[in-house]
Order: sequence, then C-alpha cells, then structure tokens
Amino acid sequence: MADGHGLTDRELRTWRTFLGVATLLNQQVEQQLKDNAGLSHPQYEVLARLSNAPGGELRMTELAGVALTSKSGLSYQVTQLEKAGLVRRRPCDTDDRGIIAALTDAGWAKLRESAPDHVTLVRSAFVDSLTKEQFAALTTAVDALGTHLGLTGQTVTALREQS
Repeated sequence: MADGHGLTDRELRTWRTFLGVATLLNQQVEQQLKDNAGLSHPQYEVLARLSNAPGGELRMTELAGVALTSKSGLSYQVTQLEKAGLVRRRPCDTDDRGIIAALTDAGWAKLRESAPDHVTLVRSAFVDSLTKEQFAALTTAVDALGTHLGLTGQTVTALREQS
C-alpha cells in the first residue's frame, strides 16, 4: 500500500491518471465550445439533450436527470440560454407545477452550427486516441462504473438515447 490509505501503487496511479484525463478532456471541450460557439459545456449539453427529445423539449426535472445536474444548476444554465434566445420555458400542459424547456429556432441553429466541431474534438481527443479494442474495454469499464454508481435503468437508457 503505497499511500498508506488502502490503495496500491497501481490503483493510486490509475485513479490520479483518470482524474487528470477527465480534467484535461473537460478543459479541451469547454475551451472549444467557448471559442467556437460561445457556450459552456453544460449549456451545450442542455441544447444537445433537448435536441434529442420529442419536439425539442423536456420537463425541467427530466432534463436535469439526463443532463446529470442539479435542478438549481440546470435552472441557471437554462436561464443563461433563455437570455441568449436559445431556449424558452413554458408551463407544462398536464401539470401546473411542471416547467418545460424547449429549443428555439435560434437554439436549433446554434446546435447545428456547433455540433460538427464538438464531434470532431470528441472524436480526436477521446475516441480515435484508442484502438478499437481499447475503446471497447473502456466502454465496458465505464458501463460497470456507471452501474456501480447508480447510473442504471432510466438514466442510462435516457443517456444512451440522447447520444
């Protein structure tokens, strides 16, 4: 146990590398979206999740689930997108307490404009940096971690359908 706290050298090295890789990937995605689209990564995710929903709209609670963010964090991002004219909110037709977030025409256009560069970055920095076998192993490992951490059932199904 190298660190004296229950992790082997390999476990600790893998954990630290995982954190570093996740941080670097997030920084690259964040910078690319900011530079090319004027969006934060969470804002892009909101637009992307809405674009895959029927009619380009979701209840805020459903959107928080698939965007994997808190309701308050989502509310902040949707407010920013609303100010930019990319998203609008409206009351839910079937539930007086529910709020629907919907893409506007400008939101659809922003997503169509920014998606190709985003996909190119994800492909070059994430997908193509691994062999097919390595990527398959990573997929298996990430799915196992997701299951262990509770990303099961409806959340995983929604995430897969949205991607």
